[in-house]
Amino acid sequence: MFAADVSKVAAFYRGVFAMRDIETGAGYVVLERDGFQLTVHGLRGERSANGAAREDTYLKVCFPVDNLAAVRREAASLGGELWAAEREWESDTRGFRACDGRDPEGNVFQAREPIAG
Repeated sequence: MFAADVSKVAAFYRGVFAMRDIETGAGYVVLERDGFQLTVHGLRGERSANGAAREDTYLKVCFPVDNLAAVRREAASLGGELWAAEREWESDTRGFRACDGRDPEGNVFQAREPIAG
């Protein structure tokens, strides 16, 4: 993932998805949780204005979470957002309830909560 402010975006994913730093260097941070790694690289050029959501990207990362409401609160506190609960949807065949959101720079992600069964 590319970001204009590597520190801010890394802090967002650390806080919202309980990821931890496993490597840092000049212009990048590698985060990890449960064997999944996300590298945040410094962006060259201009970023999107005002952190507007960029839904037409080549990648959307989907994170397993325990509670969508908790993710919604934490994302907002760190400069991003999880869309309103009215936009959540369920996949019975795959066993989750999901909602999209954006990080502070507009990168769209999806949070997936297990359906109680």
